[in-house]
Amino acid sequence: MNATPDYRLRRNAFGRLELSTADGQTHVDVVPVRAFPITAADDGIGLVDPHGKELAWIDRLSDLPDELRTLVEAELAQREFMPEIRRITDVSSFATPSTWHVDTDRGSSRFVLKGEEDIRRLASPALLIADSHGIQFLIRDRYALDQTSRRILDRFL
Repeated sequence: MNATPDYRLRRNAFGRLELSTADGQTHVDVVPVRAFPITAADDGIGLVDPHGKELAWIDRLSDLPDELRTLVEAELAQREFMPEIRRITDVSSFATPSTWHVDTDRGSSRFVLKGEEDIRRLASPALLIADSHGIQFLIRDRYALDQTSRRILDRFL
């Protein structure tokens, strides 16, 4: 069931999100932030001001009216860029730094892994790999990768 929130969210003339609360305050440059971006992406989304102060909370994205949900989803998609690795095709070396060649859900990519510490274990069996530019690559299930990819990855874990 879609519940009507006690705030209004819209894009202003500059394309930025604006939140108007029931008490008449208007907040500009509002940003939606997922509480659990990997494990529960559609549950627990905070609407925060530019300083990180939470202004409103969304328990479940699916509870929002269609128009508001579409607006929040579009803003999240614009902010979040986390390609999901489907296959590791090659690494330049098993010592770091090394250049990784991968196939992702967004196409082929190449990045530099500075050190093994840039591979973070999430809720098993997920991994998050940060490249030298800070871009995060997700491996949702490392056991679902092909044998070659798992063998390469195991050398770094």
